Amino acid sequence: QVQLVESGGGLVQAGGSLRLSCAASGSIFSINVMGWYRQAPGKQRELVAEITSGASTNYADSVKGRFSISRDNAKNTVYLQMNSLKPEDTAVYYCKFGTTRLGILHYYWGQGTQVTVSS
Repeated sequence: QVQLVESGGGLVQAGGSLRLSCAASGSIFSINVMGWYRQAPGKQRELVAEITSGASTNYADSVKGRFSISRDNAKNTVYLQMNSLKPEDTAVYYCKFGTTRLGILHYYWGQGTQVTVSS
């Protein structure tokens, strides 16, 4: 079974930076997309950034120019570099991998890491 392990969250002052990492363990097949989502208290989970197997990227408008998603295929790891952090970035951040085996899509979620940005 695939497990996603997240790290890098924490407390940072506004304007600071953090880098989140998410590494997959176990068997994994044909990764189609890796992504980062976040959920603030009382809010819906939202897409922050994603990167496909072809290395195309997509960002939420609220983080464009500040966040950058990247991946290391050899390590089955996705990163989220977060710069110029704002208090409104405070949320639990979740990674997500989408994989394909025999034409069937499977999705795997990390358990979340807390990011808190103080003003």
